[in-house]
Amino acid sequence: MLKLLRIIKIFLVGLGRPVFWAGWKFFNLGKSGWSKIRKIRINFRISVKWRYLFLVIILGIFVGSGNWFYRQIWQQLPDVNLIYNPPKLSTKIFDRNGKLLYKFYEGENRSWVRYDQIPKSLVWATIAIEDKEFFEHHGLSLKGMISAVWFNLFKKEENFGFRGGSTITQQLVKNVFFTGEKTIKRKIKEAILAVKVERELTKEEILERYFNQVAYGGEIYGVQEAATRYFGKNIEGIDLAEAAFLAGMAAAPSSYSPYGESWELAKLRQKHVIEEMVNAGLVDKEKAETVKIEILALKNEKIGIQAPHFVFYVKNWLEKERGLTNVGRLGLSVWTSLDLETQKLSEKIVSDEIDKVKNLKISNGAALVLDVKTGEILAMVGSKDYFSKDIDGKFNVTTGLRQPGSSIKPINYLLALKNGKTLVSTVNDSPVTYYVAGQKPYAPKNYNGKYMGTVTIKTALASSLNVPSVKLLSENGVANMIEMGRKMGITTWEEKSRFGLALALGSGEVKMTELAQAYSIFANLGEKVEISPIISINNYLGETIYRREIKRETIFEPEYAFLINSVLDDNEARAPIFGLNSKLRIDGKTVAVKTGTTNNLKDNWCIGWTPSYLVAAWVGNNNGSPMSWVASGISGATPIWNRIMGEILKNKPDEQWTQPNGIYRANYCGKEEYFLAGTDKNIRCPRLVTKEEEISLTE
Repeated sequence: MLKLLRIIKIFLVGLGRPVFWAGWKFFNLGKSGWSKIRKIRINFRISVKWRYLFLVIILGIFVGSGNWFYRQIWQQLPDVNLIYNPPKLSTKIFDRNGKLLYKFYEGENRSWVRYDQIPKSLVWATIAIEDKEFFEHHGLSLKGMISAVWFNLFKKEENFGFRGGSTITQQLVKNVFFTGEKTIKRKIKEAILAVKVERELTKEEILERYFNQVAYGGEIYGVQEAATRYFGKNIEGIDLAEAAFLAGMAAAPSSYSPYGESWELAKLRQKHVIEEMVNAGLVDKEKAETVKIEILALKNEKIGIQAPHFVFYVKNWLEKERGLTNVGRLGLSVWTSLDLETQKLSEKIVSDEIDKVKNLKISNGAALVLDVKTGEILAMVGSKDYFSKDIDGKFNVTTGLRQPGSSIKPINYLLALKNGKTLVSTVNDSPVTYYVAGQKPYAPKNYNGKYMGTVTIKTALASSLNVPSVKLLSENGVANMIEMGRKMGITTWEEKSRFGLALALGSGEVKMTELAQAYSIFANLGEKVEISPIISINNYLGETIYRREIKRETIFEPEYAFLINSVLDDNEARAPIFGLNSKLRIDGKTVAVKTGTTNNLKDNWCIGWTPSYLVAAWVGNNNGSPMSWVASGISGATPIWNRIMGEILKNKPDEQWTQPNGIYRANYCGKEEYFLAGTDKNIRCPRLVTKEEEISLTE
């Protein structure tokens, strides 16, 4: 306050001195002079009053302006440290070989690049057209503003409109801190922040942020995405002509778009940039003339989504497993396990095979391919066509709930083996009815409506007989099968009270991804390798923030997995039902395979595996309507499975299961069979069923 009073006093004294000086001139003028002095004194008193009033007004304006500036400008300035925060950055999803599947972004498709990745030609082209004094000024350029005013008043060219006086730093500040509003307040804030930013960052850091912030048309932001979109290149690969083109676009992306009617204007703008580079001494005239006539090879097509069901499965994984709720702005590079070639092959096969069975009232299909040794998903086909509206193609069948039918039986037979049965233990395939209080009587039937009498466990499983499976579950216990399913990876059987003996025939809904996880354990001889769609994740700076570690857990002994596999890869064992030449067979390859069809014909499955790969396939209708007819091993999901697995195994050597130490072969009724050590004692050959008994059983 004292300082303010001193300033006012000095101001008043300064105003009074000229008046007193004029009065002294009248001291020697006699009476008339003194009368003039008296008049001057009177006038001085009056003028001083006016001067005080004037001073009060000036002070009021000064204080009011200061208050307005403090409240409306200074207090509302954004925190300059926000300049260090990255902008919205696109997250890229790649296949295992680095092929782009899709980009997630929120309004701004942008990829971050370091300053040393940006070609010098683009840096100098941008400086030449936007801010020639960039390396000399400290955020603001008076010369630039005067030059812009002069140009706009006297030299404005119709093609290029008005020239702005903002420095590159000011443009960066505008893009980072402000919206598109054009007000005096924003310009003042912009100027202040530009000076602050120049004190915080080096010139190279400012340029790096500028080139990653600037818009290049539509959803394209930053030079990397611009180079990719317009020229199909990484930013490091652009030449001088392309650099000049991009430098010219930044001022008005919509006006200088290379597509449609804007092309000629865009080309003129590019030439103007080159001329400015010549004027600034950044390129010689001979080189400039060569660049001006260079034909730009523009990339017209837009990159669509590949493997869409898998891409959104990955996005869901990132959100649930990594807690990343804003995937579209983090700038991640996600390297997935998907093999795009296997994916495209599987998509085509699913589409082709569904077209063949339209007459069977089958409208949709799905498939999943795993590398069982690593748990990596190699292909995921969630429907015959992601973009099909008539079947709700966007719904991902591989993660949806469907009844597995008989494809669930290996879990039940695994329990039977663990409970002491052998592959040659017998079960009676004959009619049976179960009565449970409060429920309708349950009488399971075989798929073909026939019964085979006394059969071995091996025959029952290989031929997918329903009645023996239900009888075994009655012995094993429903709760025990649910618990085994849970250990193997099935999460959809939590409400145990819902399930009864029909679980043996697939009444409990499962997800294809989880069924594949469960059966990959058979492929890995009892070891569970957790399936995953991700290999690694990098942040926008290229730093690895996640690398998958393979998780392994032994669920059951390898001997039992080997026995199940030996049944399901035995073509002769399933021949009584499926024949010797069904599509469950792949010539020259050892493959365990299981089919499944629900009693209501709503779902048809085929799932098979080798020591390295697993393929699951499904056909049906998304709306749950039944198919008119489907025969496991002949039509439906099996041809899809057969073609995909056949292509995967083509040109690969046959792999057989490694025989565990506790397994050996022994003669059983004239045939060689596998036994768990010590379980072949006291085993007798079953009595053959006579023709009359077989007829009696079917009646």
